[in-house]
Amino acid sequence: MSLSEQDARKELLLLQENLRLADVAYHQKDSPVLSDAAYDEAKKRYLELLELFPQFDEIATLSGKVGAPAASGFGKITHSQRMLSLGNAFEDADVEDFDAGVRKYLGLSNHVSLAYTAEPKIDGLSLSIRYENGVLKQAATRGDGSVGENVTENALTIADIPHQIENAPDVLEVRGEVYMSHADFAMLNQRQIERGGKVFANPRNAAAGSLRQLDAEITRARPLKFFAYSWGEVSSPVAENQMEAIKRLKSLGFDVNPLTKLCQNPSEMIDHYHQIEAQRATLGYDIDGVVYKVNDLDLQERLGFRSTTPRWAIAHKFPAELAWTRIESIDIQVGRTGALSPVARLAPVTVGGVVVSNATLHNEDYIAGRDSKGALIREGKDIRIGDWVQVYRAGDVIPKVADVDLAKRPTSSETFVFPHICPECQSPAVREEGDAVRYCSGGMICPAQAKEKLKHFVGRKAFDIEGLGAKQVEMFYDDDVLPIREPADIFTLAARDQNNFTKLKNRNGWGEQSATNLFAAIEEKRRIEFGRMLFSLGIRHVGEVAAKDLALHFSTWNSLKDGVVAARPAALAWRFADEAEDAERILAVAEGRRAKVKETRDAAIAQCDVDASSQSVWQDMLGIDGVGATVILSLTDAFANVEERAAILRLANELDVIPPKAPSNESPVAGKTVVFTGTLEKMTRAEAKARAESLGAKVSGSVSAKTNILVAGPGAGSKEKKAKDLGVEILDEDGWLTLINLA
Repeated sequence: MSLSEQDARKELLLLQENLRLADVAYHQKDSPVLSDAAYDEAKKRYLELLELFPQFDEIATLSGKVGAPAASGFGKITHSQRMLSLGNAFEDADVEDFDAGVRKYLGLSNHVSLAYTAEPKIDGLSLSIRYENGVLKQAATRGDGSVGENVTENALTIADIPHQIENAPDVLEVRGEVYMSHADFAMLNQRQIERGGKVFANPRNAAAGSLRQLDAEITRARPLKFFAYSWGEVSSPVAENQMEAIKRLKSLGFDVNPLTKLCQNPSEMIDHYHQIEAQRATLGYDIDGVVYKVNDLDLQERLGFRSTTPRWAIAHKFPAELAWTRIESIDIQVGRTGALSPVARLAPVTVGGVVVSNATLHNEDYIAGRDSKGALIREGKDIRIGDWVQVYRAGDVIPKVADVDLAKRPTSSETFVFPHICPECQSPAVREEGDAVRYCSGGMICPAQAKEKLKHFVGRKAFDIEGLGAKQVEMFYDDDVLPIREPADIFTLAARDQNNFTKLKNRNGWGEQSATNLFAAIEEKRRIEFGRMLFSLGIRHVGEVAAKDLALHFSTWNSLKDGVVAARPAALAWRFADEAEDAERILAVAEGRRAKVKETRDAAIAQCDVDASSQSVWQDMLGIDGVGATVILSLTDAFANVEERAAILRLANELDVIPPKAPSNESPVAGKTVVFTGTLEKMTRAEAKARAESLGAKVSGSVSAKTNILVAGPGAGSKEKKAKDLGVEILDEDGWLTLINLA
C-alpha cells in the first residue's frame, strides 16, 4: 500500500507555510530558522511527492517562488529572467535518477554521451549583476526569484566584482554567490566584539547581512567575496556549453570556482562529489553540496524549467545532522481535510544549528513501528511519550524520528493509543481501508477543519484578501459579534449588520483605516478567476493545476456544478467497482488463483445500473488531462455532502466568477484539444505536451467527441481506432510538426 493522496496533499500543504516562513527568515532577515540541510531536504520531499502524485504538480512548488519578497528598505529590481532554486539529491542513487530523468525527457539512450559540470555549491547569498556595454548598471539579490533588492551600490564595493568588463556581450547578466571566507568571518566577529556590535552566527549570515546594509560604506568595510557560476539575460551567447561559459566568465575578470570539473557520467559526478566532500573542511569557505549541470546549452534549453527549478541541474547535498532528545508529549492536530496528524513535542535540542522542539510522527502506523505496507521500521520499535529519540532534519521541515533508545525507556511507559475520536469536535475519526490516515468525520461542524479551510481560502494562491490572514481568521471565527464560520460569511460581513464597520474599527488592534481597507479588500475579491475560486474551496485532491484544468474544461461555474452533479452516479459506480476489484484480488490471493479483475469491475458497474448521461459526463471529465478518477470522485463527494454543498453555493452567490481567458488565436492549434498516442520519435511525450500547451492547445489523455487532433506515432492502438470512428483528424508526428511549424 503506497502513500495515500490524502496524506501527500496534507504534507505538501504543511510544508508550504513552514517554507514560506523559512524564506522570509533566510532571505529578508538574514536569520535562518532552519539549517540549509533542513530547508533543502524539504525541497527533496516536494519532488518525491510530485513523482508519486503528478496531479499535484503545481502544489509541489507551493508558493510558486524561490526566496522571499524583497525587503522594504531597498528599491526593487525585476529580474528579466527568474532566478530559480535547484532541485536536490541526497543519495548517490538520486544522482543516477537525475541522469535517467534527463535522458528520458530528451529521449536519449544510455549509450548516448551526456556530459555534466560539477562544482561546489557555495553557502552564501545569490546575486545577479547586469552589465550594459561592459559597464555595471545594477545588482540585485534573488528576492522571490522574480523581484529582488537593488543592492547596486553595495555590490560596487566588493573587490571580486568588476565595475567594467571588455569583450563582453552588449547585455550580460552575471549570476553568482556572495560569500565570506572562514578567516575573514573570524576577524569580522572579533572586530564586532571589540566594538560591541552584532556577532554573526555563521559566514552565510554575515555575508547576507553585510550585502544588505542600507549604508554601502558598511558593506565596503566587510570582507565579501564573489564566485560567478551562471548568467541570466544576454544579448548574444556566452559560449556553446556550460564549461566553456565558466571559462569565458573567468576571462572577463570574474572569480570562478577552481574545483569545477567536466564529468562524462554519473559515476564521475559522484566521485567528484566525494572528492569535494573530503576537502570541505580545508576549503576556507562554506559549501553545502555539489551542483551538477547538463553541459550542452542547447540541451539545457530543451529541458527547460519546472515552476521553480531547472530540469537540467541539481544540487547534491551533504548529509543532514542528527540529535537525541526526549518526547515530552504527543499532540494530535486536525487539518483542513480532517486528517489527524500526530506531532511529538520534544525537549528542545539543537540540530544543525537550529533549535528543534517538534517532530512529525506521520500517522498511527509510523508510531507503532510499521510503514505504509505493514513492514517493520526502526526494527519495530514503537514511539511513546517519555522515549529518548534520535531526530533528524531531512525530508521534512518538521524533523522526523530516526530511532528510539529502548535502554532509556521508562518502566512506566505505555503504548500510545491513537484516538478514534476527533479531539476538536468529538466526532468519530475514521480510517478507510487502504488509507494511512485517520480522518475526522465532523466536516463543517469541526472547528479545526473549518478554521483550516478558511485559512486556505484566504491564502495567497486562493482569494488572497489583503488584511485577512490566518491570524484574522482565528479572531473572526471565535468572535460571537462578528463571526466568520464559512467563506460566504466573509462577503456578507457588511451586509449582516450596518454597525459591523463601527464594531470592527473600535476593536483593539483595529481602527477606521484598517477596517476600511479590509472591507474594500473583501469587495475587490468578489470578482475572481474560476480556477482560483475552485482551488480556494479546499476540496481534497483538487490542487491548483487540477482546479485550472477543470475551469478550462467547463468554462463556467454553473457548467462545472451541473457536470459534477450529473457525474455523481457514475462516480459512485466507479468507487463500488474499485472496491469490488480490490476484494477480488484479495480473495484470489487467498485462494491461490488468478484474479478476474476486469470481469469483476464490469459486473460491479453493471450492477449499479448507471444511466448513459451520467456515464457520458464521467468519461468526459476523465478525458481532462491531469484530472483522474480520484479528483472527480472527491468533487462529487463535496457536492453530495449537504452542508458542504450548501456552503459552496452560498459562497458562489456572493461572487462574480470570471471564466478562463480564451486561448490565443495566433497558432494553428490554439483552442483545440490534442491527444498524443503511440511512440513519438523526434521529441518525447513531455516535450510534445509542453509545446502544444505553449501554443494554446489543450492536451487530453483520452479521445472523445471533443478531440480535434490525434497525433499517432508507431504502436498507436485503441485511441487511433476510436478517433477514426469519431471522425477526428489524425496526424503522424511529421504532420504534427509541420502543422506547428517545427518541421
